[in-house]
Amino acid sequence: MFKIEVEKLQTIFGKEIEDIHHIGSTSVPGIKAKPIIDIMPIVRDIRNVDKYNKAMQELGYNPKGENGISGRRYFQKGGDNRTHHVHIYQLGSSEIKRHLAFRGYLISHPDEKQRYGDLKSKLAQQFPYDMESYINGKESMATEIESRALEWYKGRDRLL
Repeated sequence: MFKIEVEKLQTIFGKEIEDIHHIGSTSVPGIKAKPIIDIMPIVRDIRNVDKYNKAMQELGYNPKGENGISGRRYFQKGGDNRTHHVHIYQLGSSEIKRHLAFRGYLISHPDEKQRYGDLKSKLAQQFPYDMESYINGKESMATEIESRALEWYKGRDRLL
C-alpha cells in the first residue's frame, strides 16, 4: 500500500520531492499497528506544497495545513476510517530525523518495539473511539523512546 501511494504522490509532486519515507507503526515490521500508512515526503521548498492541495483532494486527501507542527504540511485520507497520513517536510527539517530515528530505533530494539506495541494495543482497546485519549496515553512512552532513539541515531542517519 505504501509503494502504490508513493507512485501517486510522485505523480502529483514530481520534482518537488527529494525523497519519501515510510514512517509510523506500519513501517516497523512486527509491531501492533492500526492499518494507517504514514508517509513522509521530503521536499525542496515547503511553501510550494500548498499549490498541490487540489490534486491531493482529487486523490481523496484532506489538506490540514501545518496541523500543529510548524513547517509541516499534513494530509489525511479516508475520512473517519483513515487509511493514509502524509507528513510533508522541507529538506533539513529536524522532524525528519525525529521520525527516522524513532522508526530505526524500534526496528533495532525488539523489546522496546514489543513494549510500545503492547501499550498501543491496550490503548486502542480502551479508547476505540477517542483518538485524543489514545494519543495522550502513548505520549509519555513515545517521548521516552524518542529521546533514546535520537541519541542512538547519532551517526546512523547516513545508514538508514
